[in-house]
Amino acid sequence: MPGDGSAGSVATGSGRFGRPGRPLRRSSFLVGFTGALGVLLAYTVFLGIRNAGGILVLVVIALFLAVGLNPAVVRLRRWGLPHGLAVTVVALTLVLLIVAGLVALVPPVVTQTGQFIDQLPSYVEELRRNRTVNDLVVRYDVMQRVQALANADTVGRALGGVLGGAQLIFGTIFRVLTVLVLTIYFLAYFDRLRDLGYALVPRSRRQRVSLIGDEILTKVGAYMVGALSIAVLAGATSFVFALVVGLPYPFALAVVVAVTDLIPQIGATLGAVVVSLVGFATALPIGIACAVFFVLYQQVENYLIYPKIMRRSVEVNEVAALLAALLGVALMGVVGALIAIPVVAALQLILREVVLPRQDRR
Repeated sequence: MPGDGSAGSVATGSGRFGRPGRPLRRSSFLVGFTGALGVLLAYTVFLGIRNAGGILVLVVIALFLAVGLNPAVVRLRRWGLPHGLAVTVVALTLVLLIVAGLVALVPPVVTQTGQFIDQLPSYVEELRRNRTVNDLVVRYDVMQRVQALANADTVGRALGGVLGGAQLIFGTIFRVLTVLVLTIYFLAYFDRLRDLGYALVPRSRRQRVSLIGDEILTKVGAYMVGALSIAVLAGATSFVFALVVGLPYPFALAVVVAVTDLIPQIGATLGAVVVSLVGFATALPIGIACAVFFVLYQQVENYLIYPKIMRRSVEVNEVAALLAALLGVALMGVVGALIAIPVVAALQLILREVVLPRQDRR
């Protein structure tokens, strides 16, 4: 048939230009070139991820907050609120908590800095009256060294330090606002994003993946709610104790205890150290009382409060939680410590429901 002859001539060639060579897919040059392009692409992706690491951390924080706050949105929707209004209520509550923390922490820092500046002349006068200090000033030519340092270069470096401090402050404000905006967007489109993620899975496995994914999201939300509950309880208890013993700035110290208590394993100890140092700076008996109080409270929290609130919902092994917190701190700092336990809970669920049954069937 003519059609077959034309098809055969196209498939095999007419033979005018010689025999066809080896297919390009078997060429060593093409394989090497394709491999080099793959390596270059992988390196480009690595550079992109490294350069965008700060933004990716903010996205991870926003996702974590959105997953943790979504149960509150779901609860408000069950009470009859529309989805948009429920997201607005949760977002406003989050903003109020952030503002309350800033109001609690900023005034004490400003006040103590102002007090130090006001007392600085008296400190200098006391040093000048000290004979030993005067001898050291004369012996090591301190005044001449100070005058030598007070030049244009030193002033320029100091100004750069001030500008660097301002950049740090505004950068922190920008990051907080970015996380807040991303969290609100993720909350508003949480159901769509979740359905989109499940739609990327093949249909034959979509139901099982959706069930496991919903369970992981539930555990992350339960951990978020439990961690916030424990932190609020620790802050409230510390506030009452600070009022009883007469610590300065009790509300600010309570906020510090609540925030540090969010860090797994080591956060409660950090908050206790900060408050105890303030207590010892106030008076020795108050410092001793702070140390005793936090030792007793941590025992109650570790063996009574934490098991009832967290272990039933998250079910993470103590050794795994400690290792995860340490690895999280090493990889992502405080953010890694915060998300370590939910990640371990998710990995344990996947290991128990997917990996181990598959290994048993082999």
